Amino acid sequence: MTDTRLEPLATYGLFLAWAVHDLEELACGPRWLRENLPGLRERFPGVPEAVWKAAEGVDDREFALAVGVMALIVGGAAVAGGRSGGRSAFYQGAVTGFGLHGLVHLAQAAAVRGVTPGSVTSPLVVIPFSLWARGRLRRAGVLRPVGLGGVVAGLAVAAGATVVSHAVARRLAPRF
Repeated sequence: MTDTRLEPLATYGLFLAWAVHDLEELACGPRWLRENLPGLRERFPGVPEAVWKAAEGVDDREFALAVGVMALIVGGAAVAGGRSGGRSAFYQGAVTGFGLHGLVHLAQAAAVRGVTPGSVTSPLVVIPFSLWARGRLRRAGVLRPVGLGGVVAGLAVAAGATVVSHAVARRLAPRF
């Protein structure tokens, strides 16, 4: 039996789960990167120099601004989900991308063999919320199936939103 009601926590909760996760990233991200960048460069010599230069240039203010830009994106997705009863492709894509990006955090932690920013809340908040929300969408009869193409698209959208957030933050940072 399909329950066509979708509680607001399944949609607006995306923003709440994201906020908890990004508080971890705000608290740890820039400092962790500064402290670990030399070792990462040595350990992963195949990474293009442009990536290392970009990472070196991220300061606390720019990182916080990037999180703020991402808040607008995730908040917009949550509102779209709430207004559409979970039917919004933007919202569903954000839930999928959010969960997949949690897996990326775990892969990063495995690659460096340690805790990385975002790797603590990923298995505790990000992935469980995404699975729970998708289950609620399924019960409500509005979940769009996600195949391999959807997984690739979800990862691409999450990565793209991150790149856009940092690009906007880099442009705004000198003004703040």
